[in-house]
Amino acid sequence: MTEPDPTADPDSPEGRGGAAAAVPATPPGAGRSGLDRRRILGAAIEFIDDNGLTALTMRRLGAHLGVEAMALYRYVPGREQLLDGVVESVVDELYGDPDVHLSAVHGWQDYLQRLAHGVRRIALAHPEVFPLVATRPPAAPWVRPPLRSLRWVESFLDTLVDSGFPEEAAVAAYRAYSSFLLGHLLLEVSQKGVRISPEDQPEGVPDAAGSTDLSAYPTVVRLEPLLSLDESAAEFEEALENLLGRLEVVLAEARTPRRGTPST
Repeated sequence: MTEPDPTADPDSPEGRGGAAAAVPATPPGAGRSGLDRRRILGAAIEFIDDNGLTALTMRRLGAHLGVEAMALYRYVPGREQLLDGVVESVVDELYGDPDVHLSAVHGWQDYLQRLAHGVRRIALAHPEVFPLVATRPPAAPWVRPPLRSLRWVESFLDTLVDSGFPEEAAVAAYRAYSSFLLGHLLLEVSQKGVRISPEDQPEGVPDAAGSTDLSAYPTVVRLEPLLSLDESAAEFEEALENLLGRLEVVLAEARTPRRGTPST
């Protein structure tokens, strides 16, 4: 690790001294003897980070590791299972992040703040991988919004219930929080050029900036210096503060007996 860059986004790898928790790929020359599931998943994350999700195939990943693709199937049955493992490995970085708490040590607001920034650090460290976190089919398909990591959902709900949220309010908070967090971060990584889906930017289609006549939009052109500013970190923090304020209201309302309902 290097010294953190004080001018960089504090959630970015640069702002954290180059920290990124992905498991490194098998060292060159280690060959088949160096393979295990953990290293294959680490190599897949590394490959997607460098080349994008659409470039990942079992054959290319094998070449990246210096082995035949068939050698990978002992540990991952196919590409779909590989992608599930990639999501789980990336989300597990939350639990190795010293700034993310697994319980509400300093209150539920602090817990949610830390969790949000932990997820954002994952998105900024692995922008090409992050869309998988938000779009991969969930292990429990009835979870709404869908989230691949049930460990995350379980920790979230337990923490809020233990903090006094009735179960309905905790689920409502999960829905609001996850929708905000994943939606905001998907937009943020897409602004960095990451394709959220294979249909985002088909090959051969020119970029919008190069093909759109802006002469009909003089105000947009005039305000380009302001519109093009990257205020992602400040906007994320402001939106998160607003959401936490709303959840405080949800909690207060849930604790207040409805008129005509006897208190217990």
